[in-house]
Amino acid sequence: MRTWSHKFPSLGEISTPAAKLHCRSGDQGLDEQIKKWICWDRNPETLSKIKELVKAQDWNMLRSLLCRRLDFGDDGLMAEMGAGFNAMNDLVVLQTAQGLCAYLIKQYPDKLMHSNRGIVIGYDARQNSKRFADLTATVFLNNNFRVYLFQRFVPTPFVPYTILRLNCLAGVMVTASHNPKQDNGYKIYWTNGAQITTTHENGIYQAILENLEPQVCAWNVDTLKDNKMLFDPYNNVVPAYFDSLKREFTCQQLVDNCECPVSFTYTAMHGVGYAYIDMAFPKLNLEEVIPVQEQAEPDPEFPTAPSPDPEEGKSALKLCLETATSNESDIVLANDPDADRLAVGELADEGEYKLFTGNELGTLLGWWALELYRMKTEKPDLAKCSMISSTVSSKILKSMAAIEGFTFHETMTGFKWIASKVSDEQKAGKKVLFAFEESIGYMMCSNVPDKDGISAAVHVGTMACYLRCKKCMSLQEKLRDIYEKYGFHSSVVSYAICNDVCLIQNIFHRLRNFGGGQKDTYPKSILCGEFEIEHVRDLTTGYDSSKPGKKAEYTVSEGTQMITFTFKNGFVITLRSSGTEPKLQYYAEMCGKPENKRWDEMEKTTRRMVEAAVNEFYEPEKNGLKLKTED
Repeated sequence: MRTWSHKFPSLGEISTPAAKLHCRSGDQGLDEQIKKWICWDRNPETLSKIKELVKAQDWNMLRSLLCRRLDFGDDGLMAEMGAGFNAMNDLVVLQTAQGLCAYLIKQYPDKLMHSNRGIVIGYDARQNSKRFADLTATVFLNNNFRVYLFQRFVPTPFVPYTILRLNCLAGVMVTASHNPKQDNGYKIYWTNGAQITTTHENGIYQAILENLEPQVCAWNVDTLKDNKMLFDPYNNVVPAYFDSLKREFTCQQLVDNCECPVSFTYTAMHGVGYAYIDMAFPKLNLEEVIPVQEQAEPDPEFPTAPSPDPEEGKSALKLCLETATSNESDIVLANDPDADRLAVGELADEGEYKLFTGNELGTLLGWWALELYRMKTEKPDLAKCSMISSTVSSKILKSMAAIEGFTFHETMTGFKWIASKVSDEQKAGKKVLFAFEESIGYMMCSNVPDKDGISAAVHVGTMACYLRCKKCMSLQEKLRDIYEKYGFHSSVVSYAICNDVCLIQNIFHRLRNFGGGQKDTYPKSILCGEFEIEHVRDLTTGYDSSKPGKKAEYTVSEGTQMITFTFKNGFVITLRSSGTEPKLQYYAEMCGKPENKRWDEMEKTTRRMVEAAVNEFYEPEKNGLKLKTED
């Protein structure tokens, strides 16, 4: 987060209730921020919270709430709901909407574009999501924009799809994805359907700072009633989305889906996904999913899933696995609450369910995208095709590209960078077949330039039917078959919990000054020299020992820590601070050649090196870090 500073204009003498509260903290900057909040906020709950803190003279708490502003991270704005400029609340949402509106007007000064193309707004089922969406819509209507506001909960991918279908200038999705119930968030999408990246983030952030005071009618959501510039895009968009999804498959595949008896258990994790999965599967002739009843309906309290993140594995999917077992389902599918991500499991020979990692499912779907392209294209030309993944994801697509002849691109972490690259590839005349990130995010079609858990679920279902009916194979068997052709890729992705920002900075500072405190002197080996490091890439500082001048090709966003160590034996591990959660993450992989069939040996070496690197670099015991419990 950026700190607020002297560049904010002084309010001068303001006659507000703040004066009666005696805002005399001894800190002029804090007193100014208190006056602003009390002057501007009209939400009784958050306004009361600030007033209570003033009365209690809890200046430290007020400073933490009011002297730092919520900033853009990997997935837009995201924070706990509550009072203060660094939280998600009505006032911050209004300020953000005003900034976005002002920035759009600057980028598109033609007023006809505002009224004809406008903006789309969606929201999930979390507390206050609809309220934040309504406030956003009010701001844009007051500025004579056409507004497409969904009147029901929708999956996040429907917003970028709507931007492209209706030719909107931008889009907003109110969601905190898989975060705990107390959080909410604000994702912004640009005209190309992709989440905004640094240039637009900086421009919008500056526009927010220039439009902090709510406009006269900003709080009046009655503006939404019978407004001729307000439209619900649902009936225009949702049928078209499913029609376009259906066109991604051949007629024969749709017949096979109907004839192939693959059964599915599905959980929406108390989110919005079930209604749309329930529509999608019959449209593609797939067997209707068996829902986890306790988690099928949207519920902002997440009563059976306090951590509604399917990426967490068996602990998060306990009810889903129990439902699948009792129904003897072949496949397990789980969307996160805003349905942009997908976790998958398959019944194994021993009667247990194999949960695929994000990289394993990315491997399967990458192969499937290639297979689909060849089946649907009369004269396939892979030289004009590409696939994309983030830098912390498996390099399996790179290995496939080396053999098949398509282009592979690697991007920074976050699907906004992947989507931006998709846009670049399309402008260059390339067909993007597939893109993914290891955190169970998959883009199967560029109609949605973002991760899409609905589309991915349908593709997994159709792929499973195809493999069973045409190849007599399970997903697990196909995964092994892919490794046989392109080489075994052994990966480990996990994290440690760390709530102390200063400790995170100290951990990475130590790694950057490993040689007696000297700058850019990183560790040279692990396990007392057994495994030597060949080169280091530090995307926080822009250092890369493998490049001329030791300068990295790109750097991560401000405040993110990220260092990658490449070892002489081919093992690669990236250490990274999360942009949305209190986590120290690590991503490791060993990429084997197709001729190397010593998979067990590679797996053991990978896990041994991961354990050593985490212990030596993060020092979890010394630093009091809690490592994730593996399933």
